[in-house]
Amino acid sequence: MSRRELLGLCAASYFSVQTRERLTPAARAADHLLLGIADLDKGIEWVEKTTGVKAVIGGSHPGVGTRNALVALGDRRYLEIIAPDPAQTSYASQFDVRKLPEPRLITWAAATTDIVALAAKARDAGQQTFGPRDGSRARPDGKLLKWRSLGVQSKLAADGIEPIPFFIEWAADSVHPSQDSPRGCRLLSLELEHPDPAAVRKMLGSLGISIEVKQSGSARLKAVLDTPKGKVTLS
Repeated sequence: MSRRELLGLCAASYFSVQTRERLTPAARAADHLLLGIADLDKGIEWVEKTTGVKAVIGGSHPGVGTRNALVALGDRRYLEIIAPDPAQTSYASQFDVRKLPEPRLITWAAATTDIVALAAKARDAGQQTFGPRDGSRARPDGKLLKWRSLGVQSKLAADGIEPIPFFIEWAADSVHPSQDSPRGCRLLSLELEHPDPAAVRKMLGSLGISIEVKQSGSARLKAVLDTPKGKVTLS
């Protein structure tokens, strides 16, 4: 190998490492994980039996047809058990959790503190975005939580799993759900299985996130939690 080739290889390696260092690992980027199920009470019972922590009712999503229950995962992260809301007559959620007899991780949300800049970055990377959009939910105590969310178009959804997160920026006057949800669990790691791992890694990288993606014939989102009952893997 010539000196020029060696220098080129070293430079490529250096910039590759620098790029990786600028990416945020998925478990740190996560704001919350969405665990879908057809019956919220059953989901709460399952999570308590599995982790030792009982989720608290969060509230309903008007016009979407869903409601949730929450468990804190530490460091401004939480688990959202999401299920159909029997009090609503229509269902407009992107994910049809009505078909899930058992709990399943269906997607995740990543946190951002500047959703407008993130949207511009995604568009500069050639991604089609949806939003930012305003969102809100009334808690059982009547307090209103407000946020802005951003969706990024993905053709990577498979087997009912969306590997690319949506992004959320919480309003400054809203209490983050992790702060008043039941504690005891902590998110340790987040990884994916997917038929096209390279495409998933590339898209997430363009959004500033790194994640381990394993080759698999089907899609699967896996989260390892530290819980009162030891390490637990949700998928």
